[in-house]
Amino acid sequence: MLKTATSKPQNIDEYIARFAPETQAILQRVRQVVREAVPDGQEVISYQMPALKVHGIVVYFAAFKHHIGIYPPVGVQAMQELGLAPYAGEKGNLRFPFSQPIPYELIARIAQTRAQQDAANAARKRKTSRVKKPPRTTTLDSAD
Repeated sequence: MLKTATSKPQNIDEYIARFAPETQAILQRVRQVVREAVPDGQEVISYQMPALKVHGIVVYFAAFKHHIGIYPPVGVQAMQELGLAPYAGEKGNLRFPFSQPIPYELIARIAQTRAQQDAANAARKRKTSRVKKPPRTTTLDSAD
């Protein structure tokens, strides 16, 4: 449950403090497992949600009235490999209802998978930025 808050959170501690104690405990545990799964990640607030960033955002997490949400979307293959179908929400986000035990180990695996995807994307970008494009040449039609 969300306590009333008038300003945007400046850090993850402020974000978590806005919730009731039982939700704070869940958010703190999610924060812990995500940080352990991605130890080189940097904590940030993005889109007013806690997030972990390495090259790009690895994972966002947020609390709602009835669930914890995990973003950004994971790919279809990862969704199947990790057994995430029961938690699938709109647009590939994941919803972990408060009415069920929160699968912290699964959240850690999601964070690890997303960190691997993030590293691969960063490596791909570095590789393409190093490939030199041939110089542009222009041809002039000669007038007879």
